[in-house]
Amino acid sequence: MRHTTRRDFLRGVGGAALAMPWLESLASAASTQMPTLRMAHFYVPIGVVRRGFFPGENDHIIPKGNLGNVMRSLGKQDPNLSVRPLDELTQTMQPLAEWKHKISLITGMDRTFQQGTDVHAQCASCYLSSAKPYTIEGTAWPLDRTLDHQVADHIGKQTPFPTLEFSCNSHKDNKESIYFDNISWYGTGHLAPSIRDPRKMYRRLFSTNEIDQQRDITDLVLEDARSLQRQLGYADREKLTEYFDSLRAIERQMDRLESMKNELAKVTLEEPTAAYLPRGEYIRLMGDLMVVALQTGLTNVTTFMVGPERWDTPFLFEELFDKPRSHHGMSHNQTNMIDDLLKVDRFHMEQFAYLLKRMDEITESDGSTLLDNTLFTYGSGLGDGSTHQYNDLPIIVAGGGQRVVTGQHINMPEGTPLANLWLTQAQLCGLPIQEFADSTGGISHLHA
Repeated sequence: MRHTTRRDFLRGVGGAALAMPWLESLASAASTQMPTLRMAHFYVPIGVVRRGFFPGENDHIIPKGNLGNVMRSLGKQDPNLSVRPLDELTQTMQPLAEWKHKISLITGMDRTFQQGTDVHAQCASCYLSSAKPYTIEGTAWPLDRTLDHQVADHIGKQTPFPTLEFSCNSHKDNKESIYFDNISWYGTGHLAPSIRDPRKMYRRLFSTNEIDQQRDITDLVLEDARSLQRQLGYADREKLTEYFDSLRAIERQMDRLESMKNELAKVTLEEPTAAYLPRGEYIRLMGDLMVVALQTGLTNVTTFMVGPERWDTPFLFEELFDKPRSHHGMSHNQTNMIDDLLKVDRFHMEQFAYLLKRMDEITESDGSTLLDNTLFTYGSGLGDGSTHQYNDLPIIVAGGGQRVVTGQHINMPEGTPLANLWLTQAQLCGLPIQEFADSTGGISHLHA
């Protein structure tokens, strides 16, 4: 039987941009090797409510204040290194219970705030950069080439897209500057623009110039794939059917959301019409597209921004509130809105859990899952949305399989730079580096 390589899949049949999952019937011997370790970042804006996220803080409320670098003593976190099993999950982390053995909670990671700009401006924009403060010329932000692009320089050369940038900010009101709404940068002052429209991302992943823009893309791919059916075993035919069913579901969801946009546009509303789009549905649709891109080898590196920083334009958190709400606005009134903020934090965690489930259901060439072969990191640029603190950030690392130790709570010594985690992840992805930004060393407890 003729062996078909993954590159053949991506090249496609008859000129179509055919992206396919791994199929055993068509695999070459080389595909039985351990799959490439991918990297994905799930960014949550505005920080979290500490008492709901961090172990041991459920009975403690941090008072409202300015940045002021609120001391860790307020949060009661251990200032020393400790590593213990992740036995119990906090209120906000409970949606991850099913994957507790495939995640690690990392606390004690800090960033340095560079004076001279708004607190929120550095949260997202410098999150994956962590450049040493006051060392980057020509900018008020400690912003350099971000981790995703540095890793993609190493593991993204053979993929159609070195990186893909996803954003779930559906608003078009340009409320804030680009520094509040992006975490991926080619370099200082050079934004890697994210895609916010699911249909635009779908077309970017599956369309080519040769395809008539009015044709249904999935129909075209299905037509080309039928020529491969005689080479497939029963299990692979089932997998292929499941894969295209998921694409069909994505298309139907996009059509539904676009229909909602059109209907909302006919009504006079106080808030922008995008505020009334179901938030979870929108995030999960963009997440499905990210998973497909990683699954099919269209990219090995992605960033996924759940929402923008300090954007007072509201969103509809369906099933949480009866009208659109501003996450940023609520964060500045934590004392009176603590229960609502805890709901938002858990809502974001539920979306992260949804993506963990999707990735853990996809089988790779060696029998492991897509999640096992992806460093999937949940994090925020603030440790607390009310106090604006840059220390003790909420970080969860999921996946990594045999290459990463999971199921643990790693509390780093006080003052440990977030860049230490970025250095560790870069090394796990094969980069031969000993330093990243303001790092002081790696996190050895993550290495298997």
